[in-house]
Amino acid sequence: MPTASQNALFGMGNPLLDICAVVDKDFLDKYGLKPDDQILAEEKHKEMFEEIVKKFKVEYHAGGATQNSVKVAQWMIQEPHKVATFFGCIGKDKFGKILKEKAEEAHVDAHYYEQSQEPTGTCAACITGDNRSLVANLAAANCYKKEKHLDLEENWKLVEKAQVYYIAGFFLTVSLESILKVAKHASENNRIFCLNLSAPFICEFFKEALMKVMPYVDILFGNETEATAFARGQGFETEDIEEIAKKAQSLPKENKKRQRTVVFTQGKEGTVMTKGDKVETFPVLEIDHSLIVDTNGAGDAFVGGFLSQLVQDKTFEQCIRAGHYAANVIIRHAGCTFPEKPDFH
Repeated sequence: MPTASQNALFGMGNPLLDICAVVDKDFLDKYGLKPDDQILAEEKHKEMFEEIVKKFKVEYHAGGATQNSVKVAQWMIQEPHKVATFFGCIGKDKFGKILKEKAEEAHVDAHYYEQSQEPTGTCAACITGDNRSLVANLAAANCYKKEKHLDLEENWKLVEKAQVYYIAGFFLTVSLESILKVAKHASENNRIFCLNLSAPFICEFFKEALMKVMPYVDILFGNETEATAFARGQGFETEDIEEIAKKAQSLPKENKKRQRTVVFTQGKEGTVMTKGDKVETFPVLEIDHSLIVDTNGAGDAFVGGFLSQLVQDKTFEQCIRAGHYAANVIIRHAGCTFPEKPDFH
């Protein structure tokens, strides 16, 4: 029996079309990219989007961190369709059309705010070996407007149907007021609001916005580099991941009915999770190195797996197991793509 109802999981973020290519070190150096990073495109990256298409074999995948995660959650749940809802902004163009088709294929209930000022956003995923350097050109994604979309009655109804909310930190650069409206709604109704640190630059340069949302965060996700950047930004004076998780857990919180849970992944090392006043580490699934196609989307997939069980009221241990399973599947495929059905029990 399915234990998840339609629109029970709500996600809002930057819908991007990923342009994925295996590149070389010269290409990274030319545009000043670190092998493993996530940044926003600047003026100097403009030509990069053209060059990557000309110079390398590219694949296009529907992306955007939050959209990836809700898609993976829907894939893990399978039935009913449209357990996951997604809001974001796209352009009225070819790439926007692709994103709409892909969301439909994934059985996600996507409601895009469509505008014609800006083209649909893209993200260059520059892959070298096990690393991926992501450069996001938000374009349309940056045009999401609370009053033009979130506040509309038929859209807000979908927000009210949800039990679990997930927003990647990336969206903090776009619409803090939209995030706060959703976060406060979750907190006031004792529902679960989840946020991802998403990237070091969010923890460093958008920390004011991040900390406005933090009191409403029931589950905080991140990886080890983001955790360290967060600790630096907060003046925690430690680089120990378990310590950082504890300190993040004890930051002020609005809804006292739920203690905050902090979940930090560490690539092939174990995943750290706070539990009560303890911190536990859960080993990831072993994988033969030769089976890894690309690690782009692994973090999003982990969250998607986690949310798929959370929305069905499973234990946090089960959520982590599902997260590890989903990530393990995704890294065997290019981009954030997956086989037809999961094999998770």
